Amino acid sequence: MIQKIDICGIKIDNVSLDEAVRAISAIIQSRKLSYVVTPNVDHIVKLQKDPEFRDIYSNAALVLPDGMPLLWAAKFIGTPLKEKISGSDLLPKLCEVAAEKGYKVFFLGGREVSAAKAAEVLKAKYQKLNVAGTYCPPFGFERDEQENDKIIRMIKAACPDILFVGLGAPKQEKWIYKYKDRYQAPLSIGIGVSFEFMAGMVRRAPIWMQKSGLEWFWRLMMEPARLWKRYLIDDMLFFRLILKQKISRAGHLN
Repeated sequence: MIQKIDICGIKIDNVSLDEAVRAISAIIQSRKLSYVVTPNVDHIVKLQKDPEFRDIYSNAALVLPDGMPLLWAAKFIGTPLKEKISGSDLLPKLCEVAAEKGYKVFFLGGREVSAAKAAEVLKAKYQKLNVAGTYCPPFGFERDEQENDKIIRMIKAACPDILFVGLGAPKQEKWIYKYKDRYQAPLSIGIGVSFEFMAGMVRRAPIWMQKSGLEWFWRLMMEPARLWKRYLIDDMLFFRLILKQKISRAGHLN
């Protein structure tokens, strides 16, 4: 039984990357239609105000911590997490496993051509990887019934074992939850900007910054106009929530 750690009311699975990959393989083999979410600070903040997003989280097969701040917060509260497991780490790792086990993958989302370029990079690295399809939907597609029907038919015809969705949160999670029973991929996972990272269209933070918890600062420097409000205003709520939880936990322990 996987231990769950409470971060601001969100139950996060306390697993290593290898344990997560094994659990995901078991999900695929069971053929039960499931999805994985990877909360970061921004997710945690959004989840406080979005009941639909929170309901989606409560039904996820795995909830994996994406970001060092979540690990620091868990340690600060007194319930440490084993490892950071981001969507950008899961994408290549699961593609490696897919190549070994013969799973088919489908890439949906990302900026134009990013999914196709990411597929090229990953197929060059893992030669047995079967990319069953890639598609970059037009802006606002989630409100277009005909476009969604087309995407669902495309995915269903490709019969992927794993669907990677790069639309950003909470759009990607809401889309997966709404349509998973129709497109019927055994495992779906939202991976944010990971296609762009893999394709080399957006530079990911150096490893030392990832390990130091400064990946958010790197992202802010790369795309300040798009991300300044998220990182410098909206996500500040996270620190107040963690302090409140620490005080509450200390009170209960006493």
